[in-house]
Amino acid sequence: MAADEIGVIGGIDTHTDLHQAAVIDGIGRHLATEQFETTPEGYQRLLEWLRSHGEVLAAGVQGNGAYGAEIARFLTLNQVTVVEVDRPADRKSRRHNG
Repeated sequence: MAADEIGVIGGIDTHTDLHQAAVIDGIGRHLATEQFETTPEGYQRLLEWLRSHGEVLAAGVQGNGAYGAEIARFLTLNQVTVVEVDRPADRKSRRHNG
């Protein structure tokens, strides 16, 4: 990592047609949020977008075994550390707690 480049962490909420991605800096400050199509081109744009904010230290991906499988595989192949993020099992709790 260059001296003037910050380390960032991505978070990806996966869905059928669009993935919602967010990026934070090393101390947890939200930098940006964006949606990307679930296509090879969309995955490439997502990765470029993450890297435009700094050195990507890792990416948390929801649903690596389902909707997130392809983006997790793509990021791993592009030397991004992927961490699986579980969502709360209780859907009602998720909606009330964001």
